[in-house]
Amino acid sequence: MMGVVTEDPTREQDPDRPSGDGQQPRQRLPLLLTIAVTLFTLDLITKVVVVQQIQPGERIPLIGDFVQLVLVRNPGAAFSMATGMTWLLTLIAAAVVIGVLRIGRTLRSPLWAIGLGGVLGGAFGNLMDRLFRAPGPMQGHVVDFFSVGSFPVFNVADSSIVCGAILLVVLTVFGFEPDGTRYNRNTPSENATASDAPPATPRPGPADHPGSGTGESPTPDRGEPTRDPETEASAGTPAARTGEGTAA
Repeated sequence: MMGVVTEDPTREQDPDRPSGDGQQPRQRLPLLLTIAVTLFTLDLITKVVVVQQIQPGERIPLIGDFVQLVLVRNPGAAFSMATGMTWLLTLIAAAVVIGVLRIGRTLRSPLWAIGLGGVLGGAFGNLMDRLFRAPGPMQGHVVDFFSVGSFPVFNVADSSIVCGAILLVVLTVFGFEPDGTRYNRNTPSENATASDAPPATPRPGPADHPGSGTGESPTPDRGEPTRDPETEASAGTPAARTGEGTAA
């Protein structure tokens, strides 16, 4: 059966892409929302516990001095970046949440759902801090509490955003798409070159040489004299020659 020709040669050459009559994978929006809600809840609970149990400037060691819990109010972005642009970061976080939800309506890849779920849960967690924490709406400071070595202090939401973004980059590099398919890595030029190559010439076989089962020219048997049918017919058989001599 011939496939339907499309304008995109890469999509046409990819056998993993579903055909127009094939059944599409189910939507992954519920998976995306489940991951986002789980991470948002975890981020919210840890922030509430840290604010109630840890005093500003207090350090609680978890793994010696390398991993510690410390309460930090962050007016900037993830890992304390852009500390003087709180209101702009709030708008960016809101735009990320809306954009991920719009993409999620047509999402069919479980891996993309996991990555986008991490980004959505983290962005929504930090957005809630900026909207409802001091010093006021749109300018609230994010609660950070994980301190690892000399790395900037971060929280669960920051980790979710970074891990989700890394997963999305990896999926994009290896050709996985949000609709659950994967692009063929062969380029159209390579496929055209392979199709334009001349067919290989078949080698001669035994059937190409009648009279010989091995494909070689037949040779006479040197143990018997070679007979010429025309000479024998003109000379007659031995019995015919004897009859002629008796009649004479």
